[in-house]
Amino acid sequence: MSNDDPFDIVETEKTLGTTFEVVQYKTLKGSDDLDVAEKVFFANQADIHLKMIRVKLDKSELLIEPGALYFMRGNLQLESNMQGGIAKGLMRKFMTGETLFQSRIKGTGEVYLEPTFGHYLLFNIDNDALIFDKGAFYCASANLEVSAKMQQNVSSALFGGEGLFQTQVKGSGVVVLNSPVPVAELLMYELAAGEKLSVDGNFAFVRTASVSFHAEKSGKSLFQSVTSGEGLLQTFTGPGIVWLAPTQGIYNKIKMMNGISNLSHGKGSMGTNT
Repeated sequence: MSNDDPFDIVETEKTLGTTFEVVQYKTLKGSDDLDVAEKVFFANQADIHLKMIRVKLDKSELLIEPGALYFMRGNLQLESNMQGGIAKGLMRKFMTGETLFQSRIKGTGEVYLEPTFGHYLLFNIDNDALIFDKGAFYCASANLEVSAKMQQNVSSALFGGEGLFQTQVKGSGVVVLNSPVPVAELLMYELAAGEKLSVDGNFAFVRTASVSFHAEKSGKSLFQSVTSGEGLLQTFTGPGIVWLAPTQGIYNKIKMMNGISNLSHGKGSMGTNT
């Protein structure tokens, strides 16, 4: 790119023949529509940037969700297939929210995916597997396998808040996920074998497949769990790594009517204002 490149490169990950970049516009200049210009002004003031995933291919392949392509240049070919066959494709579609067909882009050139004000998380995995929230998958190097992963036990499926299936990516390469919060706000915890991480909420975003997950009572008995106000906790047991998005629920509350006001007053375990 020339020195007039309008983007800043936020993050980069590389695998064989493929470079993944999170790029963001340095600034937005506005619009001839005053309402749009006002929103753009406040976005610039709040340091909110319009971002894109840019992928540079060198005789390699990219796997993307259909509809994610914005534009591309170079000697590239776009094709759609059902990764893993119809059985895995159907399971992924109906159980995890990922699309039935996934698109592949092959060749040499640059690929730009749909711009957004959202956030992206890049993982470079080496013969490993990640499990994450439904609908988080965005794109990956084509040698990775995307599939549905069934919960290990009934309590996880019924009470864990994640449903019966989540999405799994395994192999070696780079995967890009839609992050619910800015990457700087994610917390990463590396758990030793047998070490537990208990979460009161549905904000555990990603985990390595070596981490086991189940719903667990917060107290010694179900009565204690109910009276404590905490109920069942999402419990992750090592070895492995878990990424949390603690601010996700806060942003969801802010979107609601009177969200800021409700957050101004802390509540005790029994819902009593403190």
